[in-house]
Amino acid sequence: MDLAKIDLNHIAIIMDGNGRWAQDRGLERTAGHAAGEESLSKTIHWALENNLKWLTVYAFSTENWMRSSDEVEFLMFFNRDLLIRRREEFNNLGVRFHFLGDLDDEKIPVENKVLMSETEKQTSSNIKLNLVFAFNYGSRDEVHKSIEKFTNDHDSNINVELVSDKFRNYMYIPSMPDPDLLIRTAGEQRLSNFLLYQLSYTELMFFKTLWPEFCEDELNQAVEEFSKRKRTYGKA
Repeated sequence: MDLAKIDLNHIAIIMDGNGRWAQDRGLERTAGHAAGEESLSKTIHWALENNLKWLTVYAFSTENWMRSSDEVEFLMFFNRDLLIRRREEFNNLGVRFHFLGDLDDEKIPVENKVLMSETEKQTSSNIKLNLVFAFNYGSRDEVHKSIEKFTNDHDSNINVELVSDKFRNYMYIPSMPDPDLLIRTAGEQRLSNFLLYQLSYTELMFFKTLWPEFCEDELNQAVEEFSKRKRTYGKA
């Protein structure tokens, strides 16, 4: 399927339901995160097979620090371990890694910071798929930080036209296009502080499927539904 023919170039996903998947099976919540890795891998391969240009996944939010210390510690280890194990595989497939969020936060282990930086550099010349991990990401935080940097640069010369033309240059990844489609799993129907600035005209789809059970069938279903929608961007 050539997604470009239906103007579907960027899919963003809120990967929800790992904890519920584990609890339904009498397992620790961390087991759900591990199970969700297979769904992520399938989604990346599906994106490559269907010539998707950008895929953004919500890996760890700024609010996730409020979870138990054991779960946070596991998530830091899990994200680090996932990169170590899968980076070479996806690099060879032409995937370029990006990390979206406050990566200077002192709460992030140094090992994670180094690995993310190395991965971005190692894959920077790849062009098959841009894979964005939203890590230590909160949309309000991104906007607040962008406003601070923007005003520091422009001071008293700010006007609406300038903001419209230049503000995006101060976001975490200025080159990242707005998502065409947002998918959230596990039945919740909210954005949870994810890409609020970038989702202005994004098509939203919500699946009851828990993330570890999410697969190509749901992705194909989402694409079919997307192809039927008329995107007017506010025009008649």
